[in-house]
Amino acid sequence: MKNTLFTPVKIRSVTFKNRIVVSPMCQYSSVDGYANDWHLVHLGSRAVGGAGLIISEATAVSPEGRISPDDLGIWEDGHIIMLKRITSFISSQGAVAGIQLAHAGRKASSYSPWKSGLPLKKEDGAWQPVAPSAIPFKDGYPMPHELSVDEIQKIQGDFVDAAIRAKQAGFKVIELHAAHGYLLNEFLSPLSNTRNDSYGGSFENRIRMLTETIDQVRNVWNDELPLFVRISSTDHIEGGWTLEDSIHLAKILKGHSVDVMDCSSGGNVSGVRIETGPLYQVKYAERIRKECGIKTGAVGMITTAEEAQMIIETGKADFVLMARELLRDPYFGLHAGMELGVDLEWPPQYERAKKR
Repeated sequence: MKNTLFTPVKIRSVTFKNRIVVSPMCQYSSVDGYANDWHLVHLGSRAVGGAGLIISEATAVSPEGRISPDDLGIWEDGHIIMLKRITSFISSQGAVAGIQLAHAGRKASSYSPWKSGLPLKKEDGAWQPVAPSAIPFKDGYPMPHELSVDEIQKIQGDFVDAAIRAKQAGFKVIELHAAHGYLLNEFLSPLSNTRNDSYGGSFENRIRMLTETIDQVRNVWNDELPLFVRISSTDHIEGGWTLEDSIHLAKILKGHSVDVMDCSSGGNVSGVRIETGPLYQVKYAERIRKECGIKTGAVGMITTAEEAQMIIETGKADFVLMARELLRDPYFGLHAGMELGVDLEWPPQYERAKKR
């Protein structure tokens, strides 16, 4: 029997009621990393709206790991209180609460998108970005500090501490952000990692930062809870990270207790032209799933119930991660059920609107 968009799936001890995932979407609405009512309503409304897994935005494991001063964080115990309120509400709606742990690397210390998105000025609190190698993201960006081995290990410890706090806050899924040109992704690509020590050079050395971080996080993250990793499946440029590299990586990460590969692409190299269109990145999830025997999440301009259903039904991926469409329609899950003829349980407060 083929899986459908609304077929539940169990990973370790966690059951997801369907395959619809709220993709991590930065809200740039925090002060000092703290979640607030905006995050409660933003994430909570999508749980009410029928998604099976709600993943919070990229959540910084340290102040220096933020993209902007307005990023969500989990680097201190005070952050736990509001996050726990959010996860409790998500769970009350039958959805699973997930968190994406992140470090922005050389893309850190920028203004929020609607404040220009450019590198922060000193007078506005700019800080020193870090990276595997002293290579700026692009012209006009600050020169990042090249991390020492001791500093690498400190950041790995930050991920571990963040995972402990995530568990205390009630999250049931952790996703490590190793995509889109942020720190863990920067180590993977030979275009951003030109180190000549144990964390650079060969493929095995370039993936070391990620594999070690995964292992250390898994040591404190309950074996009964799922661990996802988001990757950029390709740099989209000659000489960079390739889909074949991602396939090789996925086979290795399967042996490091990773449960799901969230397959995006790009973001590590500026000025790269990427041909986009409906479902343009689904092929990465499909290849990795079929060749590596690991569950995958598909992303990339998935906007309709029919598209999402097709992806799951034809075995291209195990989950569909949606972003912009879920900004447009927080209740996509409930609406998709109606379109596909699936009789879903609606929140009792909304039951009277179920039938037109």
